Amino acid sequence: MNWFESFVLGLVQGLTEFLPISSSAHLRLTAAFAGWQDPGAAFTAITQIGTEAAVIIYFRKDIGRIISMWARSLFDRELRHDHDAQMGWLVIVGSLPIGVLGITLKDAIEGPFRDLRLIATTLIVMGVVLGIADRLAARDEKGGRHRAAKQRKTLTDLGVKDGLLYGVCQAMALIPGVSRSGATISGGLFMGYTRESAARYSFLLAIPAVLASGVYELKDAGKGHVAWGPTVFATIVAFVVGYAVIAWFMRFISHKSFMPFVIYRILLGIVLFALVAAGVLAPHAGETAG
Repeated sequence: MNWFESFVLGLVQGLTEFLPISSSAHLRLTAAFAGWQDPGAAFTAITQIGTEAAVIIYFRKDIGRIISMWARSLFDRELRHDHDAQMGWLVIVGSLPIGVLGITLKDAIEGPFRDLRLIATTLIVMGVVLGIADRLAARDEKGGRHRAAKQRKTLTDLGVKDGLLYGVCQAMALIPGVSRSGATISGGLFMGYTRESAARYSFLLAIPAVLASGVYELKDAGKGHVAWGPTVFATIVAFVVGYAVIAWFMRFISHKSFMPFVIYRILLGIVLFALVAAGVLAPHAGETAG
């Protein structure tokens, strides 16, 4: 991988990590369309450290408060009922499913899951799921002629059951094309949470999983066609771009629908299927290129 490829892939990672369109799928597709070799799961996991660093800085006040209160609650029973202390435990609980499945399905993640036909399928299916979830949220928020608007849940309503369900949704993102934010936000909307609450918990929940995955994959960095230098450069680019995107996205979802992302996912999936069917792209395009 040369420096130009690493810049482009870092840019793609930063642009797509927080949007519900799947960063891992877009890294895979960018390489396939450009005729580059698939950057691989290790490169993807490590560059995600950059975008998660953006999350940590953007939510630094929330994260600092949660960690402080959670740590203090370990020694002070009265603090265990505090919302921030409970959030600390809920993030831990919600991270368990992806941790277990990530280790169990490691070979599939690095192999069969990167098939372009599977990515096209998950792009379309999860696009439809996100669209339905978004419609339900809009119906509750606006009400209708024969029904009143319904109050949706916020993070103060989050409990262990919902935290685990969020975690299961996040684990689905081990398959490229699903999207970590898309799956967890959809799950949150189906459980009755507001768009902003679903997105906020989605981003907080991703921190332990992504950092752990990135650190675990460090052992494979520099192997094969992806050297250390381009990997670090792509991670830095992903951090800078990712911070700008997350700031924009949090403002966007406070008053806009997810439908533009739904339409984009479905169209991209259809185009990808068509290209594979026409023989323009092989299902494993890029895996042996360059």
